[in-house]
Amino acid sequence: MELSAFLTSVGINSAIAVLLFLLYSVLRKQPGNLNVYFGPRLALASERQNYPPSLLRYLPSPSWVVKAWETTEDDILALGGMDALVFVRIIVFSIRIFCIAAVICMFLVLPVNYYGKEMIHHDISSETLEIFTIANVKESSEWLWTHCFALYVITCSACGLLYLEHKSISRTRLAYITGSPPNPSHFTVLVRAVPWSAEQSYSESVKEFFMKYYASSYLSHHMVHRSSRVQRLMNDAEKICRVFKSVSAEQKSKPCLLPCFCGAPNSFEILSNEPDNVRGNIGLDVSNLATEKENAVAFVCFKTRYAAVVAAEILHSENPMLWVTEMAPEPNDVLWSNLSIPYRQLWIRKIAVLVASIAFMFVFLIPVTFVQSLTQLEQLSHAFPFLKGMFKKKFISHVVTGYLPSVILILFLYAAPPTMMVFSTIEGSVSHSGRKKSACIKVLYFTIWNVFFVNVLSGSVIGQLTKLSSVKDVPKHLAEAIPNQVGFFMTYVLTSGWASLSVEIMQPFFLLRNILKKFICRIKNNPPNGTLSFPYQTEVPRLLLFGFLGFICSVMAPLILPFLLIYFVLAYLVYKNQIINVYKKSYENGGQYWPIAHKTIIASLVLTQIIALGIFGIKKSPVASGFTIPLIVGTLLFNEYCRQRFFPSFQKIAAQVLMQMDQQDEQGGRMEEIYQQLKSAYCQFRLISLDLCNIRQADQQRDQDGILDSEAETAEIGTAEQQVDDTGTADCYMDRQGPISK
Repeated sequence: MELSAFLTSVGINSAIAVLLFLLYSVLRKQPGNLNVYFGPRLALASERQNYPPSLLRYLPSPSWVVKAWETTEDDILALGGMDALVFVRIIVFSIRIFCIAAVICMFLVLPVNYYGKEMIHHDISSETLEIFTIANVKESSEWLWTHCFALYVITCSACGLLYLEHKSISRTRLAYITGSPPNPSHFTVLVRAVPWSAEQSYSESVKEFFMKYYASSYLSHHMVHRSSRVQRLMNDAEKICRVFKSVSAEQKSKPCLLPCFCGAPNSFEILSNEPDNVRGNIGLDVSNLATEKENAVAFVCFKTRYAAVVAAEILHSENPMLWVTEMAPEPNDVLWSNLSIPYRQLWIRKIAVLVASIAFMFVFLIPVTFVQSLTQLEQLSHAFPFLKGMFKKKFISHVVTGYLPSVILILFLYAAPPTMMVFSTIEGSVSHSGRKKSACIKVLYFTIWNVFFVNVLSGSVIGQLTKLSSVKDVPKHLAEAIPNQVGFFMTYVLTSGWASLSVEIMQPFFLLRNILKKFICRIKNNPPNGTLSFPYQTEVPRLLLFGFLGFICSVMAPLILPFLLIYFVLAYLVYKNQIINVYKKSYENGGQYWPIAHKTIIASLVLTQIIALGIFGIKKSPVASGFTIPLIVGTLLFNEYCRQRFFPSFQKIAAQVLMQMDQQDEQGGRMEEIYQQLKSAYCQFRLISLDLCNIRQADQQRDQDGILDSEAETAEIGTAEQQVDDTGTADCYMDRQGPISK
C-alpha cells in the first residue's frame, strides 16, 4: 500500500471521528437527549426541570473529556463494578506498554528499517509502507541487533507491567469482595442433575439429601420450575409497570402521526406500586405457579459462606453426573431459561457449539478473501475490466485500497458478536455474565483469526489451508507476509478503532429511536425502556485485538504504534464516560476478564517472538536468532508463574477470607437479616416471589407475621439500595444541571 493511500484513510477516519465527537458534545447538552447519554434516574429527574434556552447548549465543549479524565478508579469501581475496573486497567496497561514500545521502536527500529537497504528514496508521499518495515532491511545486516534489543525491552516491560497489574487487581478484587454488602451468591450453591424418584418430588429429594449430609449448615432451598411462558409474562409486566410509573396520573397520551405503530390516543389509569395491587391486576394465580413442573435443579442456601464453598467443591455421588454442585451466580445474574437444560446434554451442546463456531470461521473466509482482493488493484482490474478507468483516478484508487477494505471487513464482523452470543446461550451457561464471558472468548478467537491470520495468509481458500498444513513453516510464512499486510492493519486500527469510538459515544441507534419517539410519535415524556449493560463481549476482544496487532507489528512495522496509542488514549476517555453516564451494572463477573487479557498478551508476546525468530532466520542473523530463543522460554516460564500465583484467586475465594467474613457478620448481628434475604433471593418469579416461596417452603411453617416482616425488610433493603444508587449517580456530576449548563 502506498503511503498516500494510507494518508487518505487517516484523513477520512480523522474527519469522521472529530465530527462525531463535536456533535456529541452538543447533543449531550440538549434536555431531550438526556435519556440517551445519561443514566435513567438522572434523565427522568432532569426532564422535570425547565431549562432556559442558552447559546452555550449549542456550542461544542470539552466538559465530558475533563469529567472522564478526573473520574478515579474508585468511582469506576463504585459505578461499574470490578469488570469495569478491569476493563479500564486493560486500557491503562496498553497505554503504558505501547508508550515504551513507541519510544524504542520509533527512534531506534524505524530508522533502521527505512535506511536498511542502499537505495535512493523518492518523495516520501510516493513511498510504499513496506519501506518502513523490516522487509526493507538487507540480509545479514549488522543492524538487526536493534530489533532483537527492542524485542527484549518490550517483552521485559510487558511482563513487569503484567506482574504489577496482577498484584493490584488481585488486591482490589479482594477488598471489593470483603467490603461489599453480603452477597446471596456466597451462601448459595446451584445443584443440578438431582436424581429422579418415583416416591418423592425433586424438592423433597433435595431437602432430604442436604438435611442428611449438611444438617448443621443447611438453611433452605428453592426449586427451579419449567415456566418459561410465565417468566416472559412477568418480565413484560415489569416493563409495562416501569413505563407507567414514569407517567403522571393526570397526563394523557398525545395524538400520534403513526397510529398503527404508536397506538391510538388513550388515557391511562396509573396503578400503584404496591405488590398486592400489581399481583391483583396481573391476575396470576400463585398456587398454579407453585405446582409448575419442577426441574432437577435447585438453589440450596447455607448458613455460612464456608459451608457453601465446601458443598460446591465436594463430589456428592459415585456417579459424577448426579448431584452436580457449583457456586450460584448472583440473583440478578441467573439465566433462568438455561436452567431447564438437562445436565447430561451440556457436553454434547459444547461439542456442537465448537463445531458450529469452527464452521462459521471457515465460512467467513469468503468475505475476508474478497476484502483482500480490494487491496490488489491489478487483480481487481483484471477481474473487472470496466473499472480500469475509474482506478486511474488517484483519490478513488486510494479510497479503494486504503479505506474501503477495512470498512467492508468491519461490516461483516458485526455479525460475529450476536452469533457468538447465540452459541454461548445454546452452550448452556447458567448466568448472563457467564454467557457474556463465553461470547467474549469466542469473539476474540474469531477476530484474531479473521483479521490477522486469514488476512496475512490471504489468497485462495485451498492456498490458505496448504500454507497452514505445515506447522514448522508457519513462522516463515508469517514473517514474509506480515510486512506486506501492515498497511491493512494500520487502516483497520483507524476504521475499527478511531471511528468506532466516535460511534460508541454517539449511540446512534438510541439517538435515532429517541428522535422518532419525540418528533414522530409525539411522546414528550420518554423514559428509557431499560438500562444498558456494558458490551464486554465486543469491546474486550477489540482492545485485545489491537494489543495483539501492536505487539506483532512493533518490531516489524513500528509505524502502527502512534496510531494505536491515540486509539487507547481516546478509548480511556470514551469508555470511562460511558461507564459513569450510560451503562449500569446489573451483574458482573468479578474481574474474570483479566485472566483472558493476560493469556492474550502472553500469546501475543510468544507469537511475536516466534515470528521474529523466523525473520532473523530469513535475514540470516544467527546471533539475533540465538538470543530470541531464551526470550521465548522466559516468557513461557513467567506465564506459568502467573498461572500458579494469581489465577486461582480469580477462580475462587480463599476459605480464610470467607471464614473471616462469616465471623464479622456473626459478631455484627447481621446473620438473621442475611437469612431473611436468602429466603426470597432466588425465587424464580420476582413480582410474587415471597408468596411463591411461602408455598414451596410451607414445611418451614412461617406464620403470617413472619412473612410480613420479611416483605418489609425486603422493601427497606430495596429502598436503601435505590438511595445508594441515586447518591452514586449524583456524585458523578457537579450538580443536576451539569449536563445542560456546561
